[in-house]
Amino acid sequence: MEMSQYLEVFIEESREHIQSLNENVLLLEKSPDDLQIVNEIFRSAHTLKGMSATMGYEDLANLTHKMENVLDAIRNGKLSVTPDIIDVIFTAVDHLEAMVESVANGGDGKMDVSGTIARLEAAEQGSAGEKKAEKEASAATAEKAETEEDEFDQYEQAVIVQSEEQGYSCYQFTVILRSDCLLKAARVFMVFDILEKCGEIIHSDPPADQLEEEQFDNEFKVTLISKEDREEIRQKICKVSEIEDVKASTVTLSKPESGQHLETAEPEKPAAEEKKQAAPDIAEKQPQKPAKKHPQKQKHTTKTIRVNIERLDNLLNLFEELVIDRGRLEQIAKEVNHPELNETVERMSRISGDLQTIILNMRMVPVETVFNRFPRLVRQLARELHKKMDLDIIGAETELDRTVIDEIGDPLVHLIRNSCDHGIEQPEERKRAGKPETGTITLKAYHSGNHVFIEIEDDGAGINREKVLEKAIEKGIVKKEEAGSLTDSQIYNLIFESGFSTADHVSDISGRGVGLDVVKSTIQSLGGSISVHSAEGRGSVFTIQLPLTLSIISVMLVEIGTEKYAVPLSSIVETAIIKKGEILKAHHQKVIDFRGKVVPLVFLNEIFEVPDAKQNDEYVSVLIVRKGEKLAAFVVDAFIGQQEIVLKSLGNYLTNVFAISGATILGNGQVALIIDSNALIK
Repeated sequence: MEMSQYLEVFIEESREHIQSLNENVLLLEKSPDDLQIVNEIFRSAHTLKGMSATMGYEDLANLTHKMENVLDAIRNGKLSVTPDIIDVIFTAVDHLEAMVESVANGGDGKMDVSGTIARLEAAEQGSAGEKKAEKEASAATAEKAETEEDEFDQYEQAVIVQSEEQGYSCYQFTVILRSDCLLKAARVFMVFDILEKCGEIIHSDPPADQLEEEQFDNEFKVTLISKEDREEIRQKICKVSEIEDVKASTVTLSKPESGQHLETAEPEKPAAEEKKQAAPDIAEKQPQKPAKKHPQKQKHTTKTIRVNIERLDNLLNLFEELVIDRGRLEQIAKEVNHPELNETVERMSRISGDLQTIILNMRMVPVETVFNRFPRLVRQLARELHKKMDLDIIGAETELDRTVIDEIGDPLVHLIRNSCDHGIEQPEERKRAGKPETGTITLKAYHSGNHVFIEIEDDGAGINREKVLEKAIEKGIVKKEEAGSLTDSQIYNLIFESGFSTADHVSDISGRGVGLDVVKSTIQSLGGSISVHSAEGRGSVFTIQLPLTLSIISVMLVEIGTEKYAVPLSSIVETAIIKKGEILKAHHQKVIDFRGKVVPLVFLNEIFEVPDAKQNDEYVSVLIVRKGEKLAAFVVDAFIGQQEIVLKSLGNYLTNVFAISGATILGNGQVALIIDSNALIK
């Protein structure tokens, strides 16, 4: 991937760090003895240095490195904050800002800052004599301390001290893999995924890039800042397959200059302290790929601000209440029928509609944030499996709600591993089948109505229909006498049943079917669905359907008897009123002819057992709904109209109600159930 894709993020975050530098240097001038301010300045400079080096802007990286040296001398008490020091730091920040703006305007970010670097070096050397005296005074213990300090750099040591002051603990986990471990990088990924959910990773040995390239034997170390119990975290890591042992120790650092001390005794088992607040942003995450050249010229950038997701959740919750009240107000306005009130309500509805769009868009994140991890994964699997594979990504700009993005990553990892391991064949096998040696996996995302579809397609061996059916009968998932009536699609989708697998040998990379029930459960918990289509010898397509948002949806309100129901507009083709004489019978099913297609009727009053449903002797009101290529006509008593509603869960006691996906509160306070159209179309 070209580094130009990271350019906008680099510019935005660099401007934020420069703003932070300016503000904190001003504070330092007023409070020169406040080491917390020095640490904040050091942290911004350190992050900016890392970002600049990653993007290939050497002048930016060199200048921030010199700033770091001066700041490190200050926070370690080897250099006092004086007006001259403040002046040279401000000058350096001004140069940094000028270089970032040069990049934003399409320049190369280069600038002659040799004079400022010389001033920074002179300031740093002002503490050289004091450093030498300290080294001589501690000659007896310096060698040991130096050996321990080599593990963490000065910035990481500062993070450890700061985290301890804030009530966090620093743990180091030594993970030992089995000697016969397959896909060591995959095990590293799984360990990092567990640890990132427990706190902030600040250090790894070997570094992350070497771990990704599997440039280590069977052991690596990860240092974590967390409030969780050390032993509980260790047990979570131990559950990862192919791990032989995990050793845990606590890192303590009394003073920045004294070196850290590692506990190597057996882990303590205190009760895990509950997290009362989110862990601090201790370790800034930076782009991992080194830059070989400067990004393409880009003149326009977007001003952004990062907002805690909890604030957006609170904002959305408040707006949901506003939507309910808006519905109530609209109903009152209809009843009163006052011109000025109607006009005001109409204007409020338009404004709140625009506000709703803005709030929902604020929560949308491109699926690229998830997709970008997969090219590396496919390349790694290709090496391990001795296969030739390419990954094509289409529609990475497609946006999804942040809550969905956070949950979809693991299912996609499993499906892609599944395609690599059991979908794509070995090069020799592909050549014999008349295929290119290099297999192709396509990861595609696109919008359709109020849903996002993600497809994982491979041009591999496909799924063996007969083998799937044989295994399903063997495991008792399907009765032998029922097997003949199953369609190809129904047979292929049996692989999502719990514990189902057609693999002849168990694979640690994946198994077509092993764990797919978990993938299905995760997607269904997000209000989505998954299906698979396959052609033996030609490949398979896994299709995931996800809701665009999980909170506010557009529906058609309908009446059945005295009850009200909501049908999502995304599944409705159109509404119609038909004569009862137009209803036909086919295969013991009532149907209608809708624009040349035979469409089955679904009587909702029978499905939901609604008493006192109104029966019109001459006409029937129907909703024509679609699920993929299939159509159905829902029979209702009356149409109420379209409305924006807030989707509410039915709670823990009503988790398996057939064909109902949730409920909403209408303007008059009445509860309307939301119909799951997909469940009613077979």
